[in-house]
Amino acid sequence: MLKIQTPLTDDVVRSLKVGDEVAISGFVYTARDAAHKRLCKLIADGKELPIDLKGAVIYFVGPTPARPGRPIGSAGPTTSARMDGFSPMLLAAGLKAMIGKGERNDAVRDALKKYVAVHFAALGGAGALLSQYIVSSEIIAYEDLGTEAIRKLEFKDFPAIVAYDCFGNTCFKKSIISS
Repeated sequence: MLKIQTPLTDDVVRSLKVGDEVAISGFVYTARDAAHKRLCKLIADGKELPIDLKGAVIYFVGPTPARPGRPIGSAGPTTSARMDGFSPMLLAAGLKAMIGKGERNDAVRDALKKYVAVHFAALGGAGALLSQYIVSSEIIAYEDLGTEAIRKLEFKDFPAIVAYDCFGNTCFKKSIISS
């Protein structure tokens, strides 16, 4: 398992290949559909973002409320394709990685290559288990969105797999896996 630290650099991203198992540590932002829409509108309007995307990782998650003594509740990945329309713009603004589940479209795959970025897959249906790798959680933007607010999470060895690398490869197409 490769240990990686956020924020990510181009060199780290280029070292990652489809199928690599990683343990991610450092700060990661959460965002889903509604937050993505707001971020992209700010970019389109030339306004400042509430988060710094340079080298950042966004986890597609809407966590449940935390139990007493825990920083977060269940925190499993949501379907990545729901963010496909927004991801290329965020990658152009400096985002280096995303974490979710399922396939991405060709526009996202092309943007990952163009902007030297990667997409990680996390185990769907294991939100309670994955929450154990999150050591802190703080809402930093769009509190009105509830579970979809942007949070700043601190990961400690969060497990994921490289599902799309910056070279155009994906674990979802068998013809590419063998190369």
